[in-house]
Amino acid sequence: MPVKETPAAYPVIDTDPHFTRVIRYMRPSDYAVWGGATAAGPGLFWLYEQVDPTKASRAAIRSSLRLTGFLGFAAGFMLAYQNSSARFWGWKENSAEVTKDQAELSARAAAGQPLYGETELTPYLQGVAARNSTFSQLKLHAFPW
Repeated sequence: MPVKETPAAYPVIDTDPHFTRVIRYMRPSDYAVWGGATAAGPGLFWLYEQVDPTKASRAAIRSSLRLTGFLGFAAGFMLAYQNSSARFWGWKENSAEVTKDQAELSARAAAGQPLYGETELTPYLQGVAARNSTFSQLKLHAFPW
C-alpha cells in the first residue's frame, strides 16, 4: 500500500524515519526548544507559587518542582522530536538534512549495505508496521510512545 502523498514545500526525505535517525538529525534549535521547555515547567510553577502561594512545605515545593521539571523535559523532547520529524517530511526547511541524508545513504550504498537496514519481518508485517508508524509523530501529545 503506497504512502499517502502530502503537499510539502521542501524535499521529502523519509515519511517514516527511524527514532535514532530523527535524534541524530536534530538541530541546535531543537535542543534549545527542548531545554526551554525543561526550564519552563519549574519556572512557571515557581512563578505561580510566588503569585498565589499555597503555603506548602519546602519539601512539597521541591517535589513539585522536580515533577514539573521532568514533565517539561518530556514535553520538550516530544516537541523537539516532532520538529525534527517535520523536516524529514519536508514540512520545514531541511537543506542540511537533505545533504546529510544523501551523504549517509551514498556511503551505505558504496559499502554494499541496504539503504534502510535489514529486517526479518514478512512483507505483510512490514506493511502493518509502516501503516502504524508513518506520521505517528503527529500524535505525540496524545500517545507519547
